[in-house]
Amino acid sequence: MDASLKPYQLVKTLDLTGKKGLVVGIANDQSIAYGCAKHCRAYGAELAVTYLNEKAEKWVRPLAEGLDASLILPLDVQKDGEMEAVFAEIEKSWGKLDFVIHSIAFASREDLHGRVVDCSRDGFMMAMDVSCHSFVRMARLAEPLMTDGGCMMTVSFYGGRKVVEHYNVMGPVKAALEATTKYMAAELGEKGIRVVALSPGPLKTRAASGIDHFDELMEAAAAKAPTHQLATIDDCGSFAAYLVSDLAQSVTGTTLFVDGGYHIVG
Repeated sequence: MDASLKPYQLVKTLDLTGKKGLVVGIANDQSIAYGCAKHCRAYGAELAVTYLNEKAEKWVRPLAEGLDASLILPLDVQKDGEMEAVFAEIEKSWGKLDFVIHSIAFASREDLHGRVVDCSRDGFMMAMDVSCHSFVRMARLAEPLMTDGGCMMTVSFYGGRKVVEHYNVMGPVKAALEATTKYMAAELGEKGIRVVALSPGPLKTRAASGIDHFDELMEAAAAKAPTHQLATIDDCGSFAAYLVSDLAQSVTGTTLFVDGGYHIVG
């Protein structure tokens, strides 16, 4: 056999043992980020978990400790130096990084509840910075730590592709996030670093509670989805664990839906 034609190594089970990952965006036990962290840990990954501020720490720290997180660190992406401090601690403690899960988004209530054409300049820039550009900054800091390749994952929503009533300014922001995912995947692929976006349907998370008429959106999505039910944070978590594993080594640059098929009929 030609030495270049090596047999494909069959991975029989999903195993994240030895992989080290950063999870950003856990607010409580209903967070998508928590579902992802829970499943990655269950398959053997070692985790670093961040919390937004002192107020959030009392909710996040017990969850992180329950996941045996090696590092529990503060991270407000709008505070200068905090993101750099997180990655410096990861480099000091681990010397490497295998995956990053970015699951944060924010828009001011006034801008989120208003029309896109009425969104303030400052509000638009804040939503874009927290929800999209923070992923770019994380990728820049993670890249030199992913010496053996890795996976960078973010969380999007169907409203970035189609107009979803009341989603407003977050629609353009999520569209930018998905485009950013593609470009970073193209740039980092030669280093074995994959970049993907996970797109759940509407889930009842703390972040979603700020969207007007969200309960109605959830009911409509469940009714229209081929499965007639919404995805859960555990559905997101099990898929995320697969995506950061070696089983998904050729998956990059795309947005993957976990929504019971809602995106094909919505």
